[in-house]
Amino acid sequence: MKKLPVILILVFFLTGIVISGCSSNTASRNFRLAPADNLPEEVLGAPKTVQQSYQFAIENPQILKEIPCYCGCGSMGHTSNYACYIKDDNSSDDLVFDGHALGCSICVDITQDTMDMLDQGMSLSEIQVEIDSIYSAFGPSNKP
Repeated sequence: MKKLPVILILVFFLTGIVISGCSSNTASRNFRLAPADNLPEEVLGAPKTVQQSYQFAIENPQILKEIPCYCGCGSMGHTSNYACYIKDDNSSDDLVFDGHALGCSICVDITQDTMDMLDQGMSLSEIQVEIDSIYSAFGPSNKP
Protein backbone atom coordinates (compact mmCIF):
# COMPACT_ATOMS: atom_id res chain seq x y z
CA MET A 1 0.00 0.00 0.00
CA LYS A 2 2.98 2.36 0.56
CA LYS A 3 3.94 2.04 -3.10
CA LEU A 4 0.76 3.84 -4.27
CA PRO A 5 1.86 7.38 -3.17
CA VAL A 6 5.26 6.88 -4.80
CA ILE A 7 3.60 5.72 -8.03
CA LEU A 8 1.20 8.70 -7.98
CA ILE A 9 4.06 11.13 -7.48
CA LEU A 10 5.94 9.52 -10.34
CA VAL A 11 2.88 9.70 -12.61
CA PHE A 12 2.33 13.40 -11.81
CA PHE A 13 6.01 14.15 -12.38
CA LEU A 14 6.09 12.37 -15.75
CA THR A 15 2.81 13.99 -16.79
CA GLY A 16 4.32 17.41 -16.05
CA ILE A 17 7.33 16.64 -18.21
CA VAL A 18 5.16 15.47 -21.11
CA ILE A 19 2.86 18.50 -20.89
CA SER A 20 5.73 20.98 -20.75
CA GLY A 21 7.36 19.26 -23.72
CA CYS A 22 4.19 19.68 -25.78
CA SER A 23 3.68 23.37 -25.07
CA SER A 24 4.47 25.81 -27.85
CA ASN A 25 7.64 27.82 -27.51
CA THR A 26 7.60 31.07 -29.45
CA ALA A 27 11.11 31.93 -28.22
CA SER A 28 12.59 29.62 -30.88
CA ARG A 29 11.27 31.65 -33.81
CA ASN A 30 13.63 32.39 -36.70
CA PHE A 31 12.78 36.09 -36.59
CA ARG A 32 12.12 38.87 -34.11
CA LEU A 33 8.98 40.84 -33.37
CA ALA A 34 9.04 44.49 -32.33
CA PRO A 35 7.73 45.19 -28.82
CA ALA A 36 3.97 45.67 -28.64
CA ASP A 37 4.43 49.10 -27.06
CA ASN A 38 5.60 50.32 -30.50
CA LEU A 39 2.11 49.70 -31.90
CA PRO A 40 -0.53 52.40 -32.32
CA GLU A 41 -3.73 52.15 -30.29
CA GLU A 42 -5.88 50.89 -33.17
CA VAL A 43 -3.47 48.00 -33.79
CA LEU A 44 -3.43 47.08 -30.10
CA GLY A 45 -7.20 46.64 -30.34
CA ALA A 46 -6.90 44.25 -33.28
CA PRO A 47 -6.70 40.43 -33.12
CA LYS A 48 -3.39 38.93 -32.01
CA THR A 49 -2.41 37.78 -35.53
CA VAL A 50 -2.84 41.34 -36.83
CA GLN A 51 -0.75 42.73 -33.95
CA GLN A 52 1.98 40.16 -34.60
CA SER A 53 1.98 41.00 -38.29
CA TYR A 54 2.52 44.70 -37.54
CA GLN A 55 5.26 43.77 -35.03
CA PHE A 56 6.91 41.61 -37.69
CA ALA A 57 6.73 44.43 -40.26
CA ILE A 58 8.36 46.89 -37.87
CA GLU A 59 11.21 44.53 -37.01
CA ASN A 60 11.71 42.88 -40.43
CA PRO A 61 11.21 45.47 -43.19
CA GLN A 62 13.97 43.92 -45.32
CA ILE A 63 11.91 40.72 -45.57
CA LEU A 64 8.42 42.11 -46.14
CA LYS A 65 9.65 44.64 -48.71
CA GLU A 66 10.55 41.60 -50.85
CA ILE A 67 7.20 39.86 -50.36
CA PRO A 68 4.34 40.81 -52.70
CA CYS A 69 0.73 41.31 -51.70
CA TYR A 70 -2.19 40.07 -53.77
CA CYS A 71 -5.17 41.86 -52.21
CA GLY A 72 -5.37 44.58 -54.86
CA CYS A 73 -3.53 47.17 -52.80
CA GLY A 74 -1.19 47.95 -55.69
CA SER A 75 -3.87 50.41 -56.84
CA MET A 76 -3.31 52.22 -53.51
CA GLY A 77 0.39 52.61 -54.29
CA HIS A 78 1.57 49.67 -52.17
CA THR A 79 4.66 48.01 -53.64
CA SER A 80 5.10 45.13 -51.17
CA ASN A 81 3.44 43.42 -48.23
CA TYR A 82 5.42 45.78 -45.97
CA ALA A 83 3.49 48.77 -47.36
CA CYS A 84 0.25 47.28 -46.00
CA TYR A 85 1.61 48.02 -42.51
CA ILE A 86 4.10 50.88 -42.82
CA LYS A 87 3.95 53.74 -45.32
CA ASP A 88 6.78 53.19 -47.84
CA ASP A 89 6.90 56.79 -49.01
CA ASN A 90 7.69 58.18 -45.58
CA SER A 91 10.78 60.39 -45.83
CA SER A 92 11.32 60.78 -42.07
CA ASP A 93 12.91 58.26 -39.75
CA ASP A 94 9.68 57.92 -37.76
CA LEU A 95 7.42 55.03 -38.72
CA VAL A 96 4.09 56.04 -40.20
CA PHE A 97 1.62 53.22 -39.88
CA ASP A 98 -0.73 52.25 -42.68
CA GLY A 99 -4.06 50.94 -41.41
CA HIS A 100 -4.78 48.87 -44.51
CA ALA A 101 -3.83 45.53 -42.91
CA LEU A 102 -6.23 46.19 -40.03
CA GLY A 103 -9.07 45.27 -42.36
CA CYS A 104 -7.42 43.00 -44.91
CA SER A 105 -7.04 39.33 -44.09
CA ILE A 106 -5.05 38.61 -47.25
CA CYS A 107 -2.26 40.98 -46.15
CA VAL A 108 -2.15 39.43 -42.69
CA ASP A 109 -2.32 35.87 -44.05
CA ILE A 110 0.63 36.56 -46.36
CA THR A 111 2.66 37.92 -43.43
CA GLN A 112 1.69 35.02 -41.15
CA ASP A 113 2.60 32.52 -43.88
CA THR A 114 5.94 34.31 -44.35
CA MET A 115 6.61 34.01 -40.61
CA ASP A 116 5.70 30.29 -40.66
CA MET A 117 7.97 29.65 -43.65
CA LEU A 118 10.85 31.42 -41.95
CA ASP A 119 10.31 29.13 -38.97
CA GLN A 120 10.51 26.17 -41.34
CA GLY A 121 13.93 27.40 -42.47
CA MET A 122 12.89 28.48 -45.96
CA SER A 123 14.97 31.10 -47.77
CA LEU A 124 13.51 34.42 -48.90
CA SER A 125 13.47 33.29 -52.54
CA GLU A 126 11.66 30.06 -51.58
CA ILE A 127 9.13 32.07 -49.58
CA GLN A 128 8.53 34.42 -52.54
CA VAL A 129 7.82 31.47 -54.84
CA GLU A 130 5.47 29.88 -52.32
CA ILE A 131 3.60 33.13 -51.62
CA ASP A 132 3.23 33.67 -55.38
CA SER A 133 1.84 30.17 -55.89
CA ILE A 134 -0.64 30.45 -53.01
CA TYR A 135 -1.91 34.01 -53.40
CA SER A 136 -1.72 34.80 -57.11
CA ALA A 137 -5.26 33.41 -57.46
CA PHE A 138 -6.55 36.40 -55.46
CA GLY A 139 -5.30 39.06 -57.86
CA PRO A 140 -2.21 40.66 -59.34
CA SER A 141 1.01 41.11 -57.40
CA ASN A 142 1.74 44.61 -56.15
CA LYS A 143 5.48 44.15 -56.76
CA PRO A 144 6.64 46.37 -59.65
